[in-house]
Amino acid sequence: MSGPGVGIGWRPALARFVEELPGLVDSGFSEVIAESLHHPHPALLELRDRGARIVPHGVRLSLGGADPVEPERVAHLAGCAELLGAPLVSEHVAFVRAGGMEVGHLLPVPRTREALDALVRNVRLTTAELGVPLAVEPIAAFFDWPEDEYAEGDFLTELLDRTGALLLLDVANVYANARNRGQDPLKVLESFPLDRIAYCHVAGGSEHDGYYHDTHTHALRQEVLALVTEAEARSTAEARLGYLLERDGRYPPAAELRAELDAIADAAGLARVT
Repeated sequence: MSGPGVGIGWRPALARFVEELPGLVDSGFSEVIAESLHHPHPALLELRDRGARIVPHGVRLSLGGADPVEPERVAHLAGCAELLGAPLVSEHVAFVRAGGMEVGHLLPVPRTREALDALVRNVRLTTAELGVPLAVEPIAAFFDWPEDEYAEGDFLTELLDRTGALLLLDVANVYANARNRGQDPLKVLESFPLDRIAYCHVAGGSEHDGYYHDTHTHALRQEVLALVTEAEARSTAEARLGYLLERDGRYPPAAELRAELDAIADAAGLARVT
């Protein structure tokens, strides 16, 4: 596997843009929502056939739920990895269902011993069925549970220690959570297990009613790009995919997307894909 690069999340609306990125196959990578792969888009399979590194990114597994993960959802993730020849699979440190009800949104896991035990169980159940490593992503959240017993960095470190999972570090989430909690984003970043990074997300956001929202539809902020530089300087992980731009709507002109990818590459000191 080649070294760290810069990529963009694959979406049908971005299929032509991704296809035409000259350096994506050689030095970059992409990511696709795993739940969209029940009927894979031909353009995505063509990208795979060109040798691109593509990561299936799950959003519905509910690793942080009290109930065991559903075997058919784990099997789907494993199938996605096999279909794409993926180097790894990623999912969220979150829950999306409880008591048989689908929430329809990623919700934060209480940082308690009991919740950590359930999360560890579900990560182990998942990794036992995957043929590739699993990376877990801490989410952006507007609230913390009042019964939290761990700081987020300590919670993540113990989770990875007990499961062998890797970290999908979303620097935009770090910035959003720190802003909304009144914390220093750099100190939050430094508390994370940066020696376990599989790859990183970078995304835009906006402020509304006193909160910073991780929207994936706005331009990148300089503060987030600065965290990219800090994350790159502090990561000691030997094998990383690099940094991936997340865009999920209100897509700007291609020139603006290329400029954002170049800005990420420059912030990380990596080769541009454009």
